[in-house]
Amino acid sequence: MTDLVRETMQSYNEYIIALPLGCQEIADLLREDKIVEATKRILQFSEGMAWIIDANHLIAVNGIENILEPQKIHEFLQEVNNGLEIQDFIIIADMFEYEIRPYFEESSLYEISEMQ
Repeated sequence: MTDLVRETMQSYNEYIIALPLGCQEIADLLREDKIVEATKRILQFSEGMAWIIDANHLIAVNGIENILEPQKIHEFLQEVNNGLEIQDFIIIADMFEYEIRPYFEESSLYEISEMQ
């Protein structure tokens, strides 16, 4: 296994563990009507999801299984985008708190390692 794959796995695990808190912070900001800050965080979340999907692919092509489903992440991003288009910040907050956060809480229980 290359150093790049090991470093990616470590960053991947750290990021997945931090995601639930970030999702809750976005939901809280939206509910506190701090829309500008929340949309900045949503943009960061979206960029992070692009990285997670790329890292997921790199890890998979190196024969390491993990439970994240890129299609599910794309669905979350599409739903968030739809909510932003209609400016329904309550729906977006609910998604981050009750759908996206629990998905990543569950995912963080399955830390990936080269020993699988």
